[in-house]
Amino acid sequence: MDRSLAVERRLRDVAPHDLPAALRSALAEHFGAEAVELLMADYALTELCQVSTLPYTNEPISVQGSTPGDAFVAQAATFEHSGSGVTGYLPVSVRGDRLGILAVTLSAEPEPPVWAELERFAEAVAHELFVADRDTDLYIQARRSSRLTLAAEMQWQLLPGRACTRPEFALGGQLEPAYAIYGDCFDWSASAHSLAVTLINGMGDGSEAALLTNLAVNALRNARRAGIELDAQAELADQALYSHYRGSRHVAALLLQFDLGTGLVDVVDAGSPRLWRLRDGKAERVLFEEQLPLGAFEETVYAVHQFQPLDGDRFVFVSDGVYNAAGPHGDRELGEAVAATADLPAAHVPGAMLQELSTRRHGGKAEDDAMVVCLDWFGPTPLLEAGTSASVTVPSTSE
Repeated sequence: MDRSLAVERRLRDVAPHDLPAALRSALAEHFGAEAVELLMADYALTELCQVSTLPYTNEPISVQGSTPGDAFVAQAATFEHSGSGVTGYLPVSVRGDRLGILAVTLSAEPEPPVWAELERFAEAVAHELFVADRDTDLYIQARRSSRLTLAAEMQWQLLPGRACTRPEFALGGQLEPAYAIYGDCFDWSASAHSLAVTLINGMGDGSEAALLTNLAVNALRNARRAGIELDAQAELADQALYSHYRGSRHVAALLLQFDLGTGLVDVVDAGSPRLWRLRDGKAERVLFEEQLPLGAFEETVYAVHQFQPLDGDRFVFVSDGVYNAAGPHGDRELGEAVAATADLPAAHVPGAMLQELSTRRHGGKAEDDAMVVCLDWFGPTPLLEAGTSASVTVPSTSE
């Protein structure tokens, strides 16, 4: 058995909480590694926290201005030389979702193929972490540089991830303040032929807002997984919310479904978070016919509208908290912020925009939670080759 298979088998065979120890042992045995550390990105994506058996006992490393932080931001291996050897900081990411950094210290500079091999192990660790989170709190605890509120705990567990990439699109999302979020949320799901994106802004604050948003997101997921059309998904979620709150609480939502074969987008705007489009360096608002929020009235009927994105379009979704932080000139300043982040990948855009907003808040504190989601549309999937049994489903054109 070669050493690559030996290391990967070791990772698969250990208990979830033993992944760091197994990695240290395997890399020491097969690569002569002198030190191996797993660093997890915190919820705000501003710090890297070392995984240890006792959580909250190690000082986090700032992403800004550190070598491991550079590797995390660039999503590329970076190296730090010292008298005792060289340390490689390798991104721990899976399908565009950035989880952290694997730091491996060797006594001498190896040949480039060795670093490439270690980078593959870092990717394997990312896959194992996704599985491990089902059975242990260790890595979830390691992501925290301070305690989460109950509402924030509920919201973070609801998210599909922080980023996602495919040939047709790239997605990135962020919630702030990361340790005290309550009503804002996002969701996405991709299949062979479609991408569903949901943006939620629940009214209220604290755990009551989180409960409202949890009900809304799960009602929409339940309807989506039943395979029904987008307008019916909104109507079923509306009924679920109204039957529970009788109109006393409601949720603003924007529901989108991208056809990955044609690019055509179905939209239901239910009092939505706002959408900006960046095309050819120009940022502008995209407006839809705004309909009633989910849960406001009994048996609301929703209409589906459509638009056709162009290859290379960027879409940025923002909640009310973003506008509140931007101040009286919100439209202009947000348009400038969208344009200013044009060169960043989608996964980095939400954090960069929210960081800019934090400088505008009085006293540095948010009056409302805020959500930013960025979607880069690269273009539809090429037509399937003749003779394949699969087909592309085009969304309904009803309006």
